[in-house]
Amino acid sequence: MTGATQFRLGDLAAGPLSLHLVPDEAARAALALRLGLEGLPKLEARLEVRPWLDGCEVRGGFQGEVIQVCGVSLEPFSQPVAGVIDLRLVPEGSPNLPVEISDGEVEISLDSPDPPDVLEGDAVDVVAILEEHLALAIDPFPRRSDAVFDWTAGPDTTSPFAALNALKERRP
Repeated sequence: MTGATQFRLGDLAAGPLSLHLVPDEAARAALALRLGLEGLPKLEARLEVRPWLDGCEVRGGFQGEVIQVCGVSLEPFSQPVAGVIDLRLVPEGSPNLPVEISDGEVEISLDSPDPPDVLEGDAVDVVAILEEHLALAIDPFPRRSDAVFDWTAGPDTTSPFAALNALKERRP
């Protein structure tokens, strides 16, 4: 990948970072293996990381192409994948985390943005963020557009329950 892919929150004091991530063939192959894909011929992400409260905000998007196995025909096929990344991160112990109510529940309004994710330490790994969002964008039930499920019953159409009933009738 081109450019720095991991940085510390203090590095943002100099200003926002604009990142253009294009993994090489080896990195795409390793990523495809981790995600259970047949292949990952293309992947490109453009991200901007800027300071946000005592943490950071990661925004941008990615697009690429994944090769998966069709759940109907069991043949590999290629399909596009794309996603948007809009994430806020804060360090552990940040005062900007949601406040717990006395009985252990957290009140979150459905209209408000998601609460920030908590970092372990102060390091931000944008490759891990990209991998997580890519995994969420991949179709978990891949199916080729021209795949047709054509099933017909075999010659033996006896119900398993009929076989059990026959055993029951033989009992003395």
